[in-house]
Amino acid sequence: MTTPSSPPATVRLTTAQALVRYLAALQGRDPDSDVSAPLFGGVFAIFGHGNVAGLGEALHGIRDTLPTYRAHNEQAMAHTAIAYAKAHMRRRMMAVTTSIGPGATNLVTAAALAHVNRLPVLLLPGDIFVSRAPDPVLQQLEDFGDGTVSVNDCLRPVSRYFDRIVRPEQLLTALPRAIRALTDAALCGPVTLALPQDVQAEAYDWPLAFFEPREIVFRAPQPTDDELMHALDAIEAAERPVIVAGGGALYARATPQLLAFADKHGVPVCETQAGKGVLPWNHPLHLGPAGVCGSTAANALLRDADLVIAVGTRLQDFTTGSNALFAHVPILSVNVNTFDALKGNGLEVIGDAARVLDDLGFGLEDWTAPEAWTLRARQLAGAWLDIVARTTDARQPPAGRLPYDGEVIGAVQRSSSRSTQDDVVVCAAGTLPAELEKLWRTETPGGYHMEYGYSCMGYEIAGGLGVKMALPDREVVVMVGDGSYLMMNSEIATSVMLDAKLIVVVLDNRGYGCINRLQQSTGSAAFNNMFDDCVQGRHGAPTIDFAAHARAMGAIAEHVADIAGLEAAMERARAADRTYLISIDTDHTRTTDEGGAWWEVAIPEVSSRDAVRDARAGYDTAIVARKTRNTPT
Repeated sequence: MTTPSSPPATVRLTTAQALVRYLAALQGRDPDSDVSAPLFGGVFAIFGHGNVAGLGEALHGIRDTLPTYRAHNEQAMAHTAIAYAKAHMRRRMMAVTTSIGPGATNLVTAAALAHVNRLPVLLLPGDIFVSRAPDPVLQQLEDFGDGTVSVNDCLRPVSRYFDRIVRPEQLLTALPRAIRALTDAALCGPVTLALPQDVQAEAYDWPLAFFEPREIVFRAPQPTDDELMHALDAIEAAERPVIVAGGGALYARATPQLLAFADKHGVPVCETQAGKGVLPWNHPLHLGPAGVCGSTAANALLRDADLVIAVGTRLQDFTTGSNALFAHVPILSVNVNTFDALKGNGLEVIGDAARVLDDLGFGLEDWTAPEAWTLRARQLAGAWLDIVARTTDARQPPAGRLPYDGEVIGAVQRSSSRSTQDDVVVCAAGTLPAELEKLWRTETPGGYHMEYGYSCMGYEIAGGLGVKMALPDREVVVMVGDGSYLMMNSEIATSVMLDAKLIVVVLDNRGYGCINRLQQSTGSAAFNNMFDDCVQGRHGAPTIDFAAHARAMGAIAEHVADIAGLEAAMERARAADRTYLISIDTDHTRTTDEGGAWWEVAIPEVSSRDAVRDARAGYDTAIVARKTRNTPT
């Protein structure tokens, strides 16, 4: 006769209490120190009736283990959480909770940003009552054809994993699945667990084992022998190979392997927006950025290459020049994500960038690219560094003109009394991403934090806060245009409240300068982008005092008149003990002329304007040229 075993030990908790207790028990690895650390660095919360009683009470009870932070805008706090994960190379992350209704829908843009950029964030929006007893509750959307729909369903297409928890015990399967999506190298992205407010408050007897501390293992697929053999054959047959390094190389922490591969085999390296910083800016085989915002060196060699080795990049159109720059060249794609790997229509090696580069380096033995190709790469890389130095060293704009972004970037970098490896620059949209990709010099991975997958205006300051929370010992410099600043700036107040000091440099060109130039380059008239070209009332366009606005949120701030004033202000900002904003007027008509590549923007076939018809003729010519160049002979 067998003795019945004792039932598993349980603990009675609400759904919300169980959720936060589970999250608090998870451990990850700090990407720099390789020391075990909490997987979740905290939870950003703006409470409302959909989450204050359930999740709010649960978070209060565990606040010493899993800290809760208050923000001023739901989209902004999600951007902060995403930037925190990006700065930690996807090894640590944060959760975000909102009420139902507008709080939840404010997450949609941020979720799309995380989805596009393959970055983890856990979204925990409150949801309507499962019981439906009080329907319709405050802020509830009523779908006349489907009673199960809430506004949280907007998050489905922008989530890697979505679940609506309608019974407490569903967390037993939903949470492990959510964590897998957040931490898997190929699946990585936003996860949404919609939490009806009555279910948040409902109790259940949970197995204690569910809350045992556990360390998350970050896995990535490993390449097959066949994939490696085909890749080795392609590289050994190449006479003009070029590596394009993307964000996946950074997240794989593949800098040592990439350096060793380039040095040993003489293969030049260029970078994407997401991959910038994977090699030091002054490495002799570092060609600079590729594509539309690319360097003269990178784009020249990509056009002439006979093999492009794409490492951890999704080959976005800004990298490929709308598939006109190097689509005619065979591509060997190294990526953890099969969807991204197939984009080049070439050879695929599915695996972690660091591991694959190690394997390829070992298999190539003493093979090197032809000496003439490596020498040409070094010469062009050096020439590009001369262009960068000449541009950023300029102290004065032409007579009668305001400074432009390149000159401002130079002043910001010159202001550092330490090595540039101590700075992290943060940006996302407008003219600045192109100028920064060309001109910013960083020596360490993570020193360049650009959100350019979604290029979301308003990410900059909120993202800077996330970087500072992740890397408190680094100087975080947010560079932002006036247009993006006006879209979202509230987290200046949060940074002051959290003692998370930022230096915010606002480049004020009085409008959307980047799109204004694009508009005119397509033949259109300047229209509805700059203050001077939009409808105005009798008071005219506003003159915005960005410094006064920042001071109203608790920051130190000043406006400067010129580059010399900016350099002096940067010194004061670096010495300050809290967030410091500097604004400077800039010229929206000037950009860095060197470098760049064609970018496809469709131009109307029919227009009454001669300039548009001329632009359309040029567009048609470019389309034919791309087709001709990419057609096999």
